[in-house]
Amino acid sequence: MSEASLALGTAARATAPPRARLSDRNFVPATLLPTFVLMLAVFGLPLLFSLYLSFTGWAQGRDLFSGTFLGFENYEDLLSDPVFLASLSVTFGFTAAAVVAQLAGGLGIALLLNAELPYMRVFRTALVLPMMVTPIVGALCWKLMLDPNYGVINYWIGARIPWLGRPGTALFSVWIVNVWQSMPYVALILLAGLRSLPSEPREAAAIDGASRWQMFRHVTLPLLQPYILVALLLRTIFEFRAFDNIYAMTGGGPANATMVLSMFTYLTSFVRFDFALGAAASWLMLLMSMLMCLAFIWALRRREGR
Repeated sequence: MSEASLALGTAARATAPPRARLSDRNFVPATLLPTFVLMLAVFGLPLLFSLYLSFTGWAQGRDLFSGTFLGFENYEDLLSDPVFLASLSVTFGFTAAAVVAQLAGGLGIALLLNAELPYMRVFRTALVLPMMVTPIVGALCWKLMLDPNYGVINYWIGARIPWLGRPGTALFSVWIVNVWQSMPYVALILLAGLRSLPSEPREAAAIDGASRWQMFRHVTLPLLQPYILVALLLRTIFEFRAFDNIYAMTGGGPANATMVLSMFTYLTSFVRFDFALGAAASWLMLLMSMLMCLAFIWALRRREGR
């Protein structure tokens, strides 16, 4: 668009009547209003109702708003429930181990795929295959592979290990599946970051005689830090509410060894039908997720010097 046409457009807007300028300003809010109302009805109202349930003694078979107000009694019951407290430790431990493994493995894969080697485009395409598999389907495939009698894993190692039947190996098996399925996601984020990094700092470091390790540690890694923080935030949120693989492979067992918060909330709400206690557990889970997000946002703002 030429400067003359831009000047004409600016002059036309300046000379437009106040009513026309007001309608232009209200156009975007008016078009977004139906979507906002729909999203509020679909997500906001159930969320508010679950908050109401968490403070009542509502149970199945009663009227919708006939629950007795109990205050924080449901939350007190949760914080004194040994199964819930154990699920907290399992969730935090599982999330930390999964995120660390995904970041370390994803960074290694990204560095490898960033190299200009033969057939590298084929490997980059193959990287996304685990991400394309539906989590439930991937978990069921791994469950068959880990079967103690007919699984290919036991066939390869020549043993009959009940991987999903022992508390010591069940959580490790679910962890392996989560890392396998989510590591490509981290690798793609970090590969995009590596591709966008400026070449001048690395060239200057090479001229100064820096080794590859020194160049990676003091140049590449600091420049890649924003992408690492984004991947860390996203994977922490997703792993904290991990459900699909655990539901399909172990259902929270054996002996609650894989009982994470999302699994505890599901079993409480839709197996025991204690909707009030399940709503309280879900709100505690939401509160913890929000606190983690705020911590990451604070770290990002602090890094940017805001």
